[in-house]
Amino acid sequence: MTLIPTRIEHDLLGDREVPDAAYYGIHTLRAVENFPISGTTLAAWPDLIRSLAAIKQAAALANRELGLLDATRCEAIVAACEEIRAGALHDQFVVDLIQGGAGTSTNMNANEVIANRALEILGHPRGAYGHLHPNEHVNMGQSTNDVYPTALKIAAATGIRRLIDAMAVLRDGFETKAAEFSDILKMGRTQLQDAVPMTLGQEFGTYARMLAEDEARLGEAELLIREINLGATAIGTGITAHPRYAALVRAQLSAITGIPLVTAEDLVEATQDCGAFVQVSSVLKRVAVKLSKTCNDLRLLSSGPRAGFGEINLPSRQAGSSIMPGKVNPVIPEVVNQVAFEVIGNDVTITFAAEAGQLQLNAFEPVIAYSLFRSLTHLEAACRVLDARCVRGITANRDRLRASVEQSIGIVTALNPYIGYRNATAVALEAQATGRGVYDLVLERRLMDREQLDAVLQPERLTRPQAIEAL
Repeated sequence: MTLIPTRIEHDLLGDREVPDAAYYGIHTLRAVENFPISGTTLAAWPDLIRSLAAIKQAAALANRELGLLDATRCEAIVAACEEIRAGALHDQFVVDLIQGGAGTSTNMNANEVIANRALEILGHPRGAYGHLHPNEHVNMGQSTNDVYPTALKIAAATGIRRLIDAMAVLRDGFETKAAEFSDILKMGRTQLQDAVPMTLGQEFGTYARMLAEDEARLGEAELLIREINLGATAIGTGITAHPRYAALVRAQLSAITGIPLVTAEDLVEATQDCGAFVQVSSVLKRVAVKLSKTCNDLRLLSSGPRAGFGEINLPSRQAGSSIMPGKVNPVIPEVVNQVAFEVIGNDVTITFAAEAGQLQLNAFEPVIAYSLFRSLTHLEAACRVLDARCVRGITANRDRLRASVEQSIGIVTALNPYIGYRNATAVALEAQATGRGVYDLVLERRLMDREQLDAVLQPERLTRPQAIEAL
């Protein structure tokens, strides 16, 4: 049996052996033992790790400027943070994302990894905290209660921008199809019943427009989470932090992240309030709901292929059945539907977690983080998959679409201004009872002549507002 080399670390509960190769320390070790909950560690969310490292780097620089941290330790901490922001040591962030303690385990995991890497840079062994300490130096002027929510907001802002980019790509896919299908006439439907004609391009254009609107809403939500409480320390009073620290650390953090952050006007309020996360999640739910509705439409319009709507064809991606030969399912819209269901559920979790805060702190931000990051990353992936694996390959069944218009009684609505509602109703009822076409019945009843009828039923007149002209 091979023994793993260890080092002894101490905390208020006593001594523990920590693997000597580990960059984390005793606080992280206890957290790993205490919270084997989701199986998802901080390492699964590199945006959060980079955000934590950016905060620690900004804090070191601010404390150095204030004369509270010597240059040697500051430079070592900054170097360690820059390595982590570049992707190093992410495997050392081993705490489960869902944890008790309001995120303290996450903050300490970051403090310990940064401290031990900084010790190496200074030529000391890991765990030699007499030279550079996780709490005294890396966490100087900070509390989990201002570090953790700030890290969540920076990570969320990064995720929002990536999601907006993915939505823009999907929007372009729908806009491309809208242009391609702009001359294809079809029947619009309300409550699944024939309504009035439209073009397939108009239908796909609405999907693009919905995405554009939600991109704007996400941009507004991203502005909201730029407000941070860094410098608030424990409950917002700024205890243990220098009076100038909040402004200095915010400026440093903005420069490091490239995000124009602002310090909350009331740090006591900001430390206990999770409203920004609720707002972001609600917008993500809006995106999910509308994206799911779009996928419902794609599944319905492609249904069949012979015994359903069969108006469009989705690209075939895999065999659809282990028993029915030749069956192909709309698997890409289906998976996007499921992502939407998850996001809606995550929003409920975030709502309850935000509501459950008490007095000066909300202890449930870890599950907010877990839910919010999953919503962001899964929605981004869903948009990219829907675009690349489905939308770009959609084709239209032109003949079937044209036939549905010609066979529908819905076109009688366009004749209302010319033959009157009573005559139009009579034509519609006879067409429905006999299966004959509206066009032929109007001619038979001498309500309009062929030239007049053809003029009114031109596709461009059926699919947009038109001035009513005397015939």
